[in-house]
Amino acid sequence: MELAAPPGILSCPSSSPPLKPRLSFAGSGTRLTLAPSSPSHHSKLKRMDSQRIITPRASLADNNGSTLIDTPTPTNSGARIGEVKRVTKETDVSVKINLDGTGIADSNSGIPFLDHMLDQLASHGLLDVHVRATGDIHIDDHHTNEDVALAIGTALLQALGDRKGINRFGDFSAPLDEAWIHVSLDLSGRPHLGYDLQIPTQRVGTYDTQLVEHFFQSLVNTSGMTLHIRQLAGRNSHHIIEATFKAFARALRQALEYDPRRLGSIPSSKGVLSRS
Repeated sequence: MELAAPPGILSCPSSSPPLKPRLSFAGSGTRLTLAPSSPSHHSKLKRMDSQRIITPRASLADNNGSTLIDTPTPTNSGARIGEVKRVTKETDVSVKINLDGTGIADSNSGIPFLDHMLDQLASHGLLDVHVRATGDIHIDDHHTNEDVALAIGTALLQALGDRKGINRFGDFSAPLDEAWIHVSLDLSGRPHLGYDLQIPTQRVGTYDTQLVEHFFQSLVNTSGMTLHIRQLAGRNSHHIIEATFKAFARALRQALEYDPRRLGSIPSSKGVLSRS
């Protein structure tokens, strides 16, 4: 015989575990009792909840107007991915970076020379770099150059997370024919740029060479990176700038890679690295 409980008797507060009907027989009578559902069921749900990935979403003010896009990643993949959308009255920029990529470059910023430099960043940093940008380049390249750099820096910040286990520091000298550039950086959480390039011409193609310093200053500001760039030799503007991006990419690759002896700890005597 199938018994139904009176209306409302099976309901329970949301904070309590759901009750299941249980039939018990004593002599000739039949009783309906209520029992909590299996504790193992709730422990499984609790474990599943604790394994959810929550990607921090910073406010617009924290990232100079860039919006972080949550990119859920399986817990066992270990992928470090940052994805950013930045929209202003001057530009519309989308950036996605995989710190553990294979050097895939897919950039279309509307500034051909900048795209060529982003190819160097991907190839020599072994980063997968995807950039799409439209902007007011009918005026000049300034706003698009700046906002692409701001978005890349924000994507790096997002992908780095708590920075556990990384080398943190990177240092590389890159020659390109007569040009020779040295880059040293620290993923410290503290933005600082030391810049000393003597680029002899005002333009390479249509690209204003003043924008090189502005690119790295913008990237430093949002990523929380200490970056020093020094020119040791060079006469050709293209070579100087390209060697700079190659040296930066190699130094960044060193800093991003994991130190097996660190065993996942944060590389700081303070026990924390943050952009502040």
